[in-house]
Amino acid sequence: MGLLRATDPADLADVPFTYPEVGATREPVLPTGYDTVERSVVVGSGTAAFERAAAAVFDWRMQRGVGLRVRATGPAGEPGTVVVLTAGLPRLGYDIPCRVVWAQTTGDERGFAYGTLPGHPESGEEAFLVRLEPGGDVVFTLRVFARLASPLARLGGPVSTLVQRLATQRYLTAVRRAAAGR
Repeated sequence: MGLLRATDPADLADVPFTYPEVGATREPVLPTGYDTVERSVVVGSGTAAFERAAAAVFDWRMQRGVGLRVRATGPAGEPGTVVVLTAGLPRLGYDIPCRVVWAQTTGDERGFAYGTLPGHPESGEEAFLVRLEPGGDVVFTLRVFARLASPLARLGGPVSTLVQRLATQRYLTAVRRAAAGR
């Protein structure tokens, strides 16, 4: 998917996810058989920082901060929204399709998760959460369970893992900047 053609997100509205544990990023323990990441960092303090960080999560700012182009059928806060993230040049990029699995748009913890669709180099789910702690700290949490799925990703093995780690760090940086009002 993607090379020399762009995947239309609307065409993926009804395709099945590429993993059976849909919604598992909401559970306290992530599924076994996957590589998992769970990182939480304080990104700011106070209600204003919380609101800015949550807005960044819901407007795809993290993905854009990694350098991905975003095409979506709706907002990140709406389960069922299909998003196609594209890495690389506009017509020579690699499409990375996902669909929003769950979203929490109100309260002191906000965020969403999306799951992988056919054509994604991995199989699994990624959740992005912002929480306002009682003491005022704003905490961003990234929860991921995934395994390499495409032949290209498996061929790249360690490089694919490194790319994921770099993306994670950039996600954290983008939310921290948003919380600070930058």
